[in-house]
Amino acid sequence: MRNQRRHSITIQHNGQVELPADLAARLGAIEGARIVVEESDGRIILHRSVHVLERVYVEPTNACNLTCVTCVRNIWQEQPGWMSMDTFRRILIGLQTCQTRPTVFFGGFGEPLAHSNILEMVTAAREIGAPVELITNGILLDTPMADKLLRAGVRTVWVSLDGVTPQSYQDIRLGGYFEPVLCNLRAFQQMRARMTGCETTLGFSFVAMQRNIGDLPELLELARELGARKINVTNLLAHNPDMHAQTLSGRAQTETRLLPEVELARLDLNEETLRIFRQLVNSGAQISISGASSQAAKRSCPFLEKASLSIRWDGAVSPCLGLLHTHEAYLGDRLRQSHAYLVGNVNEANLSALWMQADFVQLRERLQQFDFSPCVYCNTCEMSEQNLEDCFGNRQPACGGCLWAQGLITCP
Repeated sequence: MRNQRRHSITIQHNGQVELPADLAARLGAIEGARIVVEESDGRIILHRSVHVLERVYVEPTNACNLTCVTCVRNIWQEQPGWMSMDTFRRILIGLQTCQTRPTVFFGGFGEPLAHSNILEMVTAAREIGAPVELITNGILLDTPMADKLLRAGVRTVWVSLDGVTPQSYQDIRLGGYFEPVLCNLRAFQQMRARMTGCETTLGFSFVAMQRNIGDLPELLELARELGARKINVTNLLAHNPDMHAQTLSGRAQTETRLLPEVELARLDLNEETLRIFRQLVNSGAQISISGASSQAAKRSCPFLEKASLSIRWDGAVSPCLGLLHTHEAYLGDRLRQSHAYLVGNVNEANLSALWMQADFVQLRERLQQFDFSPCVYCNTCEMSEQNLEDCFGNRQPACGGCLWAQGLITCP
């Protein structure tokens, strides 16, 4: 369930607006800050100042104990690396200069629990008052590890599950076994239930594709059994022809929605309503349920919306997870190269200084406007083959071909 808050805003006689102090802090509403106001369908949305930092993705390692067929690491030339504790302490020093502590999310392109110092990192982040989240494939989430994470007060433990039967699970997660993961999850739930006042939540991350989409209803049942509160369903970031053939986002990338929007009230879900809903979806119509659109075109950076940045295992700082490492992935039927884009390194400069350096601030302002060429839908010229420039005159990173920005790839 999403957190929702209501605030009372006072309008002064001269038209000036007085914001509650906590809301002003989260918006970054300091003197001279620029707050973007968006009007849409009778709603007025205040976007945070680009100066606010609320979430820091930390990649403890780019190594993993599995060789999943879906993973873009299969085509990398990079060597495995491990974040040093000295580098992580430099990150914490930077976080302590923020007005409120950003959430530290341990993830990236490796398995965080494979890092020998992960518990020390989690504990150190909690000691400075930072909320902590973590994503894992669940194999190393054994009883001792789960107990320590729960006692450390991790806010959310995300577990990647791309299949909920031994066959479908091992079909994707080569080297992994479903039953041990399921045992770990049940033990985790039991320990969580026994801890008085434990507020740690469990979430699932599911990479949807043709070979496993039928498992999604069973994943929902498993979430109910284990008390998981969140499920993140993302499309596949396809890195080779076999994976490209498995994607479920081909039409979503290329179709232009020409039919009227169909706005539905909340309905009981049964065989008949689901059949009608399926027909509406297949017609290409844009559907909204109680005002929340299921298919509206998205062109905005989700990492900017989360007021986040990402830090690679070697301390390199990037605007997002998608730009941490150079990699290839399909954009439509083209194999597109996304070059890493780094703004600095915490081993060479304070994290707060990197966050506020002029070129990084300007990039976030550009991302807020998102005035990039529509490479996802056009995808006809050579510029769309890389993220180095686009036909609007943008230089690296040219984000018009970013699948995250189109809502096709999502991260917790």
